[in-house]
Amino acid sequence: MAKIMSVFAKHCITLPRLAFFLVFSALAFAAFAQSANEIDAILDTNEVTYAQVSYLMLNAAQIRGVSNPGDAFNYAAQRNWLPPNVSMQDRARLDAMALLAMQAFNMPGGVMYSVVKNGSAALAARYAYRELVYLNVIQGRVSPQMRVSGDQLLYIVNSILSREEE
Repeated sequence: MAKIMSVFAKHCITLPRLAFFLVFSALAFAAFAQSANEIDAILDTNEVTYAQVSYLMLNAAQIRGVSNPGDAFNYAAQRNWLPPNVSMQDRARLDAMALLAMQAFNMPGGVMYSVVKNGSAALAARYAYRELVYLNVIQGRVSPQMRVSGDQLLYIVNSILSREEE
């Protein structure tokens, strides 16, 4: 033990610093593992819920104060970023997810989206969907009423984040 202490003293590493480093490293690893588990759970989902979509979108957009899917859903619903009369456990539609993405990332959109984005959520969702198709964020043969899979959700979030970096 004395030999170990002499090495610590020689390299100016005190036991409190070492303990802090080890605890901090363990916490960082646990946070990373939790995030990876959440993403794996989303990837394994055939039809994601509005709570899952809200949580992932708002975290990706770096919106503060969103610590769980319930908080994220409430945050988005209060701002009319989701259609009225949907619950956290409802399966998310592609057009509603597009509206949430456009609003969370503060994307400008086209003329029609800009006109209706603060009005009817259903109409805004339609034009948000069309805008994301135009931008090639939503790809393939899809319908606005289509349910969103976990794979599709992560692809869309990744596409939006890639566009923001440009």
